[in-house]
Amino acid sequence: MNDLAITAADVEAAAARLQGHAVRTPVLTSRTADERSGAQVFFKCENFQRMGAFKFRGAYNALAQFTPEQRRRGVIAFSSGNHAQAIALSARMLGMPSVIVMPHDSPAAKLAATRGYQQGQAGSEVVLYDRYTEDREAIGRRLATERGMTLIPPYDHPHVMAGQGTAALELLQDTGPLDQLLVCVGGGGLIAGCAVAAHALSPGIEVIGVEPEAGNDTQQSLALGRIVHIDTPKTIADGAQTQHSGTLTFPVIQRLARGIVTVSDEQLVRTMRFFAERMKLVVEPTGCLAAAALLEGVVAARGRRVGVIVSGGNVDLARYAGFLGGAAAP
Repeated sequence: MNDLAITAADVEAAAARLQGHAVRTPVLTSRTADERSGAQVFFKCENFQRMGAFKFRGAYNALAQFTPEQRRRGVIAFSSGNHAQAIALSARMLGMPSVIVMPHDSPAAKLAATRGYQQGQAGSEVVLYDRYTEDREAIGRRLATERGMTLIPPYDHPHVMAGQGTAALELLQDTGPLDQLLVCVGGGGLIAGCAVAAHALSPGIEVIGVEPEAGNDTQQSLALGRIVHIDTPKTIADGAQTQHSGTLTFPVIQRLARGIVTVSDEQLVRTMRFFAERMKLVVEPTGCLAAAALLEGVVAARGRRVGVIVSGGNVDLARYAGFLGGAAAP
């Protein structure tokens, strides 16, 4: 594994760096989930993480390693919402300015939270763009050059990947060895970090990624053996509307993931309702990807011990109420 972007030691170092700053989120179980899947299921609930999603882990781990000069100049990031909030909060905690490039149609709750974390931080702002016609990566690179800020991408960065892997590290420390680990996939930072940690703690584990049907770029990439670029997918899983895997994350997925499966928006809505009705949890659509693959029978898990990363809970309440009340997925 030495030729990959991160090692298990990097994840361990990230865990030490996050101690006292990140929440050690709970691992919950559900008799209904066990009965429905025929498995023993352990949900790692990152919806209880600071700013409501696993993204805080990678963001703080990256920013905590800035030099004094980098901190003075600040950080820039691009994100549909959760990485945006994570960077803004981490920058505030570490006393540095942040500029966040976000789609103009980001969930209102995520935009408001990001701006809230930036309040009182001189030099901080949100820059809006059109996700369907503009290139967020190009905008981020341009602003970083113009302002002398350090760009931290949402997934394709070793410090971000290592930080995200601490979610699986904690899960396996709490549960012991698992047979399967299901992880949502956008750009691949979470599954890459988690796969490295999981294989170190539970050799032989099957790590399976889950993408929305409309955005299966990583599934296509694995089939072809190269990174595939797609148009911005139209899915309610806004955190997985990425167009391609990362150059650092993809080799890890190739090496350590058993495969990628997909679920529909309708399956995500049903899973949101399951979490609300059965486990009393608010989970955003992207956060339901891994659980949906299990509960909807996309992944066979009968008789196995299965870990599921519930990646976040940041969802507009009006939209959430519509999903729970029976509104069809757009």
